[in-house]
Amino acid sequence: MDGVLVDSEPRHEQAFREVFDEMGYGDRHGMDFAAYYGKSDRTLWLDFIAKHQPAQCLDELLALKQGRFLEIMRRDRPIFPAFPDLLEVLGRQYRLAVASGSMHPVIDELLAMKDLRRFFEVVVSVQDVARGKPAPDVFLETARRLGLPPDRCCVIEDAAAGVAAARATGMTVIAITNTLPAARLAQATHVVDDYREIEALLRAPG
Repeated sequence: MDGVLVDSEPRHEQAFREVFDEMGYGDRHGMDFAAYYGKSDRTLWLDFIAKHQPAQCLDELLALKQGRFLEIMRRDRPIFPAFPDLLEVLGRQYRLAVASGSMHPVIDELLAMKDLRRFFEVVVSVQDVARGKPAPDVFLETARRLGLPPDRCCVIEDAAAGVAAARATGMTVIAITNTLPAARLAQATHVVDDYREIEALLRAPG
């Protein structure tokens, strides 16, 4: 979802930075946001806690960032313009699912934009599994709910952690360069620059 359906990665960073500023950490938070692309908020907050030992507990920090992120997303509504049309096309040929490192309240709100939830038979969050990306759990759980073996599934990803997670399951992976350059996504089965290339790959015979 993040970085594929919605242009959310820079807005995740913005939300974290605003919360860090309000907590008094400003430019001394010491977090490399690009290293967390495709990973859960929990992963970043656990590393932040280990580094700074803030007064707030993990649940408080998760709630602060999630609330700020949703404010930004409601204001910007940054769905990639080509993606709803791609869903219309692929939904005629494939069963579609969301396998996300975000939490259900965020997923639900973003999929409500432009009525996107109607395209997805299954929605799986990091909350539904033991480990977040780059562990493969969220993709394996999605395949299980679809009733499909992993090698019958294709993942569309924008982050290196997500590509690694999907490849660990044996799934085909199409990586799109919305967030990272092609060199950072080279582990994927295919690397593309736009949604037309995804459509061409998935509509090709065989």
